[in-house]
Amino acid sequence: MTDPLDQLDDQYAAAAFRRLVRHLRHRHDAQNIDLMGLAGFCRNCLSDWIVEAGAPLDKANARETIHGMPAGEWKAKYQNEATPEQLERMAASVAKNAS
Repeated sequence: MTDPLDQLDDQYAAAAFRRLVRHLRHRHDAQNIDLMGLAGFCRNCLSDWIVEAGAPLDKANARETIHGMPAGEWKAKYQNEATPEQLERMAASVAKNAS
């Protein structure tokens, strides 16, 4: 059976992806650790995925593309220290990715 997502024109998929990234750029309160704990992916995952999809970017440039600034700058401005509970939720959530 064909996945309807595979039938979606790349133009629309790209527009939705850009909207997602811009939404995440706006929502700095949505911490990467919390995204990982809930959904098993974060901004850094999106960066990795665009490189894996063949984008001619290295890891640092891909993260800058997603974060809208160098990753170190984003981290210094917006990232809080992860709590043990957040790390535990992230580990449990990421384990589901393998399923």
